[in-house]
Amino acid sequence: MQNEDYIKAGSIAGEVREMVRGKNWVGKTVYEICEEIEGEIKKRGAKCAFPVNTSINEIAAHYTAEPNDPIVIKDTDLVKIDLGAQINGYIADTAVTVCYDPQFDGLVQAAEEALGNAMSMIKAGVKASDIGRTIETTIKQLGFKPIANLSGHSLDQYTIHAGKSIPNIWSIGGFSLSENSVYACEPFVTTENGGGFVRNGQIKNIFALNSRKKTKNEEADKLLDFIWNNFNMLPFALRWITKECEEKKARELLEILIKKKAVQAYPVLIEINEQRVAQAEHTFIPNQEGATITTKAS
Repeated sequence: MQNEDYIKAGSIAGEVREMVRGKNWVGKTVYEICEEIEGEIKKRGAKCAFPVNTSINEIAAHYTAEPNDPIVIKDTDLVKIDLGAQINGYIADTAVTVCYDPQFDGLVQAAEEALGNAMSMIKAGVKASDIGRTIETTIKQLGFKPIANLSGHSLDQYTIHAGKSIPNIWSIGGFSLSENSVYACEPFVTTENGGGFVRNGQIKNIFALNSRKKTKNEEADKLLDFIWNNFNMLPFALRWITKECEEKKARELLEILIKKKAVQAYPVLIEINEQRVAQAEHTFIPNQEGATITTKAS
């Protein structure tokens, strides 16, 4: 079943990504966007592998909507929408950058082209460092910069970052892609004035379970069980638990779980020179001839 579940999750994620690409989100709040996209994933028979990320402009990754988040998308914004579908814990991870300001079309195109060139060289045995070289070369030839400290990653059941990294720049060493393993490749691109790195921001609104060890706080432990039963070790958002308990209480209990190291919080990632960032992403399974790109548009 494993491969079938990966393929099905990929087909759903790819379909939803193309819906996202084709829609005008200007005037919508990030809350409306996250809820709508997550609803589309569920409607097609998958669960969300993580909260939909709506990372705007210089925020490269890891922003998801707060409960009733009021931030509205403007026609000058560049929005990375990163979404994941899972079936029985088998994940498809994909992203698209939506942009309504023509001056940033080149940046978006560079991310897509770097991803396309990376996908066309993939097969079992290819070195991750060579994929990084292709991504870096493509982006630089187009006059932009890759983000050096963000990378693609191997995937496993209920595990988004399963230990191996697919770099966005050339790097020494690394590993070779193995047949029937599952990976996500995600070039991140910034302008030539960008620093080409991200730093942690103050905001943390994506969380994941670290351990199921009890905290001795009855309510917090109840929330811990709820998280495990509903999301396993996959990331979740505060929005997803306010359906269980009201927001103020949910925040307090999450704080307890973070302090006890039962839950970790992921900070948003911001381009160090606060330049805009674009992203594109596919999930793929290498074979001897090439790769099955699970999130390809059907």
